[in-house]
Amino acid sequence: MSELQGKTWREVPLGGAILKPGSSAEYETGSWRTYRPIHSQEKCIHCLICWSVCPEFAIQVENGKIKGIDYRYCKGCGLCAEHCPPKVKAITMVLETEAKKSEG
Repeated sequence: MSELQGKTWREVPLGGAILKPGSSAEYETGSWRTYRPIHSQEKCIHCLICWSVCPEFAIQVENGKIKGIDYRYCKGCGLCAEHCPPKVKAITMVLETEAKKSEG
């Protein structure tokens, strides 16, 4: 459990410091995203550029290939889509509300 859970804003360290090593996995940031990257396995050439530019390491790789996106950590910044090669465009950004509608 996070050391910050249950604390008020006055009790949280300035700058939102991570207080113990290796705890960043506890801070899921995907809930406030406006846009969601949608990855197309059919178009993807597995160049891993998206993985290298993702600031949250939300791009999941297995055996040298893009497996998917971990939306618990994806902030929707769009860097993955922006850096996907123009002739490939295997990642597109859609509004989160639209993505949720198409899920179910």
